[in-house]
Amino acid sequence: MDLTRRAAAMPTRPSLATVLREWGRIGCLGFGGPPTHIAMFRQLCVADRGWLTAHEFEDAIAACNLLPGPASTQLSIYCAWRLRGRGGALVGGLAFIVPGLVVILALAALFLAGSPPRWVRAAGAGAGAAVAAVAMHAAVGLLPASWKRAKAINRVRWPLYLAAGTAGAATLGPWLVLLLLGCGLAELAARRVLLGRGADGSRPASALPAPVVAAGAATGGGLLALVWVAVKVGLLSYGGGFVIIPLMRADAVDHYHWMSAAQFLNAVALGQITPGPVVHTVAAVGYAAGGVGGGLLAAAVAFAPSFAFILVGGPHFDRLRANPRMRAFLDGAGPAALGAILGSAIPLALALREPWQFAVLAGAAILLLAARRGVVLTLLAAALAGVIIAAAGGPLPT
Repeated sequence: MDLTRRAAAMPTRPSLATVLREWGRIGCLGFGGPPTHIAMFRQLCVADRGWLTAHEFEDAIAACNLLPGPASTQLSIYCAWRLRGRGGALVGGLAFIVPGLVVILALAALFLAGSPPRWVRAAGAGAGAAVAAVAMHAAVGLLPASWKRAKAINRVRWPLYLAAGTAGAATLGPWLVLLLLGCGLAELAARRVLLGRGADGSRPASALPAPVVAAGAATGGGLLALVWVAVKVGLLSYGGGFVIIPLMRADAVDHYHWMSAAQFLNAVALGQITPGPVVHTVAAVGYAAGGVGGGLLAAAVAFAPSFAFILVGGPHFDRLRANPRMRAFLDGAGPAALGAILGSAIPLALALREPWQFAVLAGAAILLLAARRGVVLTLLAAALAGVIIAAAGGPLPT
């Protein structure tokens, strides 16, 4: 009798059609980045449907935060995997990703066209002017949690990794990849010295061999270069999706010249105002490099590691969370990534050309950091300011 009551109390496992519908709904309505996505999935899976317990959901968040790549995307895939296995992971992940991908490719065709209408250029110049403030807002929001997670043994080195990431994002360009990995390996080495652990010389699972990174950074242009940029986006988003911004800017603007600095600001703004993961920005970069096909290729490559991590590693997440080497690596790479987000604001601000754009940047910083308004609202307000200034005869960046 007890077994019968217990079975009746257990929530019914959702069908794949339900996963497709509910994950697709969040993919369409999930404006505002990872905090919004996490809240929506918690409401769906824990509060409304009872598919997962609160403890299971918090464990899922913790496990996904240990992985490189877009955390909210991995959470969407992981929750679907817990409910419907590998088929559910594929259906749920794609349902969450595809709506925003379609929207950003359509907007990229409008904003990154060779000769867009003046009002489009004005809206892009206004929204792009606010991007540096969005980067600062993203970093400031993540810093307290990162400092809280830092253990006593890491508190002295944490500011050093943060400063290194900040300086690297402003100066190193595509070689920022090596700095992020280097900070992770430095913390791993420090733990070995201080605690005498990990003497087997093993490498964290997420660290790429330096020769491979160096070879990728030296890749020529074309589709191979686009694939390499997308690989970095998918594998090196420690600390949040915004860390990909300095990585992509160095390649897309300075190295391969797929787009101008102003167009890159537009691409970042598009990634922020569209629903779904911020990593969709890579699709706009791919569009600039190779049209719709380039955008789809970049998105597929960037999101593939997230699916692979869950499909292959999902059953082993408990061991991953307990792995001291993985935690040590992320204790170094994580604050460096946050520093890179802060540092990315420097080249983003320097890319502005018109005096009025700096005024828009200041206004966006006030809205985000002082008034605590949302990112989407701030970017839309900045875009509207650009349209109004252009209508009044103000100059637009070329």
